[in-house]
Amino acid sequence: MDAAESTARHDQPSPPAQQAPDTTQADGLTAREQEVLAFERQWWKYAGAKEQAIRELFAMSSTRYYQVLNRLIDKPEALRADPMLVKRLRKTRAARQRTRAARRLGIELP
Repeated sequence: MDAAESTARHDQPSPPAQQAPDTTQADGLTAREQEVLAFERQWWKYAGAKEQAIRELFAMSSTRYYQVLNRLIDKPEALRADPMLVKRLRKTRAARQRTRAARRLGIELP
């Protein structure tokens, strides 16, 4: 293997599931956390259901993915990394929580 081949192999990003999830970057987020934010930014570009894309890209169930995502959007580092996305995700989560709470109380929300 020559130097060009060696460099070419190192330049290719490895799939998210194969990267070490605990390697913290300069912005305080791990590589996996950055990948989750990137996925949420553009998940609609993936063909098929979001849950299927989650399984293929992150090698985890959608339940586990949403647990990771909910923990991630509470981090100040995530807010600094992508404020618009994190605020949108927090707002969506809050709306779903309100809807669930209202449904439990028998209240019909508009």
